[in-house]
Amino acid sequence: MSLTKKQIKRIAGLELNALNFSKVLPDILEGGRIRSAGTPVYDINGKVLFHRIPLMRGRDYIGYADIGVNKALGEPLLATSIGIEWKEKDILKEATAAAKNKRRSLKFTDARFVAYSYPKVAVQFLKRNKEVLMLEWKTWEEVPPAAEKGRPPMKPSNFERWSLLEEMPAATKRANARKFKKRLGIWETSGVQDIDHSVIKRKAFKLSGIILRRVDRREVHYAPRNADHHPCYELRGQQTSVWCVAASTEMLLNYYRYQYDQVRLADELGLGTCAHPNGLPYSQVGKVVTVIEKLTSNALDASMHVNPSWKIFRDEIRANRPLISFIPGHSRTVAGYTRSMIYLPGKLAFRGLLVYDPWPPTDCDHPEAGGVITKWENFATHTYLYAYSAVLKHI
Repeated sequence: MSLTKKQIKRIAGLELNALNFSKVLPDILEGGRIRSAGTPVYDINGKVLFHRIPLMRGRDYIGYADIGVNKALGEPLLATSIGIEWKEKDILKEATAAAKNKRRSLKFTDARFVAYSYPKVAVQFLKRNKEVLMLEWKTWEEVPPAAEKGRPPMKPSNFERWSLLEEMPAATKRANARKFKKRLGIWETSGVQDIDHSVIKRKAFKLSGIILRRVDRREVHYAPRNADHHPCYELRGQQTSVWCVAASTEMLLNYYRYQYDQVRLADELGLGTCAHPNGLPYSQVGKVVTVIEKLTSNALDASMHVNPSWKIFRDEIRANRPLISFIPGHSRTVAGYTRSMIYLPGKLAFRGLLVYDPWPPTDCDHPEAGGVITKWENFATHTYLYAYSAVLKHI
């Protein structure tokens, strides 16, 4: 299934307007425009996975949306993010300068964006279609060569290149392909043709026969009441390319007013030092529970959930508790959810998570920078390996 640039722009506009009709997109995106089909982002195996589309108001970049074009992803809308600019030409210019600085004699004929560990992105430099260098976006650290076979599929390390398309189970790919085709079919029905997909506007979906039946949404607050204060959660960037678990643990503990920095957390988790960092092996994922309980003197009762369902995330957020979420090769935190159902000439459902992602990394000298808030991440298009919840004990 191959989508043209025109089709990608149209699908992006319709998907984003459907979310906006449900009143779950940030207000800053109201009136935003989709001016291009964005940047193709490739899988390690060379196939295009998704397009990253900058969202603009006038000349200002206000966010971006990731639109899947590979049917194995299951649905077109993967995620929307705000507060970070996606300027393809500027990023390639910066990447090229970093590449030349690392290898003065580097020669290449092409450069492209690669989801080296989906959804983390790198710039791949090619000479006659053969890679000569790959640098992680933002840090411009060289992405290591592919690891030797032997680990379980879909369980890469925190800074490892791997192919989502090659490691995804065949049954999952087949099921996702059916869902993808069905979703695209809804956008081709006659009742959708009159929707303006070039601008993000709440009124775009206010047409005859289109009904919003259900919206359920919540973000964590310091107290169960929503009316008297704003959502209260803070983003922390990971201070090395492999300290996503330390950053995620820091975010969760900060929410409960425990002020541990990543250097201390990395020491507790066995993640090395800033100068010599390492990731958390899958054989030691239980350490997250141990460290949370230890550093809070058991004031927090932590639990690990294997292959967490939507219900786990929903129920914890409803209880006003953020979670740590592991996907293949990466750790983030989740501090909100939304779900909606729009009735067109078909059912248009969406379930999304509010993700505080510590990637792109910062560094140990500038811990205040880094990370991105994804609002929203499509639950249907990601693999959730583990989730960690923490319940405050009452006396």
